[in-house]
Amino acid sequence: MPLKKVSPSEKKRAQRILRGFRVMYPEAQCELIHANSFQLAVAAILSAQCTDKRVNQVTPPLFKKYPRVEDWAAIPQATLEKDIHSTGFFRNKAANIRGLARELLERFNGELPQDLETLITLPGIGRKTANVLLISAFGRPGITVDTHCRRVTQRLGFTKSVNPEHIETELKVLLPEKDWGDWSHGIVFHGRYCCKARTPACDQCRIAADCPSRKGQA
Repeated sequence: MPLKKVSPSEKKRAQRILRGFRVMYPEAQCELIHANSFQLAVAAILSAQCTDKRVNQVTPPLFKKYPRVEDWAAIPQATLEKDIHSTGFFRNKAANIRGLARELLERFNGELPQDLETLITLPGIGRKTANVLLISAFGRPGITVDTHCRRVTQRLGFTKSVNPEHIETELKVLLPEKDWGDWSHGIVFHGRYCCKARTPACDQCRIAADCPSRKGQA
């Protein structure tokens, strides 16, 4: 599927929307509790098919129980499965977290790499999680495409794709690199708290004038 061309007017519309996000969500940031990049990686893996609220209930005692990457690498599979059971898909998540810890120790002296292409070679780290780490752990540019981003981006008319990597590429063309992180946080907050899947709050939306899917226009 070829990427659509982006006109100057579309780029200006994206900038207006981003300004609206910044006003609506001035404190938008990753809501997963973490104190370092590895903890964020663990929390992000646990958040798959699970709410941030649930993950944030599970991780604080775990981070106290297992403070080092070495501790996570040494956890027996069954023990970690029990620890994270309430987040769902616990077998795969436990295997990925243990595998991530071991590979970091073997390949990177226990530290997460700070580039996307290397991050996505690690167990449990897909493009979404890699971009979360780039933005929120390392202060580097990235665009996180989750279910909120996909839904809101489609409603805004910036993409017709359902492929996360395709959407990521389209947004990178639409916005300057310096704005990728703010866009990622803003659009996730917007999808979570305003432009909800079933009941978008168009009457409360500061960017409604720039949305082709707003109530009465769709």
